[in-house]
Amino acid sequence: MALITLGLSHHSAPVEARERLAFTDADLPAALARLRALPGVEEAAILSTCNRTEILAITTADDEGRLMEWWRRELNAPQDYLEQFIYTHRDQAAVLHSLRVAAGLDSMIVGEPQILGQMKQSFATAQSQRVLGPVLSRLFQHAFQVAKLARSQTQVGAHPVSVAYAAVQMAKRIFSDFRETTALLIGAGETVQLLARHLRSQGVQRLIVANRSLDKAEKLAREVQGYAIPLTDLASYLPDVDLLVSSTAARGHIIERSTMEAAVRKRRRKPVFMIDLAMPRDIDPKIGQLEDVYLYTLDDLRDVVQDNMKARSAAAKQAEVLIAEYALEFAHWLEGRDAGATIAQIRAAARTHRDQVLAKARKRLANGASAEDVIAFVADTLSNKLLHAPSSQLRAASSVEQAMLVTSARKLFDLPDEEN
Repeated sequence: MALITLGLSHHSAPVEARERLAFTDADLPAALARLRALPGVEEAAILSTCNRTEILAITTADDEGRLMEWWRRELNAPQDYLEQFIYTHRDQAAVLHSLRVAAGLDSMIVGEPQILGQMKQSFATAQSQRVLGPVLSRLFQHAFQVAKLARSQTQVGAHPVSVAYAAVQMAKRIFSDFRETTALLIGAGETVQLLARHLRSQGVQRLIVANRSLDKAEKLAREVQGYAIPLTDLASYLPDVDLLVSSTAARGHIIERSTMEAAVRKRRRKPVFMIDLAMPRDIDPKIGQLEDVYLYTLDDLRDVVQDNMKARSAAAKQAEVLIAEYALEFAHWLEGRDAGATIAQIRAAARTHRDQVLAKARKRLANGASAEDVIAFVADTLSNKLLHAPSSQLRAASSVEQAMLVTSARKLFDLPDEEN
């Protein structure tokens, strides 16, 4: 059995690749079922966010290639495309990686809390599809507990930084006074909610929220004293917008180049600042080619993010130490679980041999054999049965393997050291 994490993130892949290789929320349930159905896969989960996509699997097959090929086929990616961006973690390294991800230590902004919520959603989806087992279930729960400890025992989450915060910091480079700015937010998820609060705190007076579900848009608009519009009315509002940020789970572009071209003409050379925080992207990348349009994506936030990360570096080092300790704790549990399962199988096999020998002994007694002869028969036969398999394996092993097995056998059977 192996614990394998196969993934890509902002560390290893550009925004185009992350977009190309991500799973949408709508696709996840069916994808999980197909992943679990792969030969050798005993447990499975998929974490897919704007900055990372990861496949977690407990598999009897020692083959990351099968998982990678499944991922490629699932998203119809070109041959050899994934290999450019993929990282692989196995067993203990996979445990440590999951704990670091949950605590936000592997995020674009160190310590950001959104990833923990995304991992919990990934866990819930996998649970609902019945593709989890004892190992991944425990790993997720362990990761959640360790992330909570990292935040309570260190300052890794103390500073107010997030992708939303970084987006506002970038916008402040363009707009000297937010009070004269009209902002349009597309989406109503956690990132947009946080962004709306940041913008309102910075003095934005006119705040528009657009969403496919008007009810959700209205709920957020009431909270930040803005107003809501349906997504279908987007084009008519674009000419008035100075700052636009989009973060939805839509499958295609919400704003096409032709729509934005019409809006730019009506703005009469007044610049518009756009930030696309979605994955897949909401805004057609070709819009960035238009005059007076400044379009940025997640990757463009790196400079802002780097400045914010410095404030958390010391706390992150403390959190790394804590996480390493708890990763080792999980590894001990995993090793004990594997040993426990093996011990149970050994005992079950021994009981089977015992029952077979006892059945033969009773027949001998019934046929008139003496008790002394039957006791000797039981002792000899049971000993031979219990020792047959390990003795055969030792004899059949190659010289190198035999040396390793002999050492293990002497320890398992508590034999005295060999005399020179």
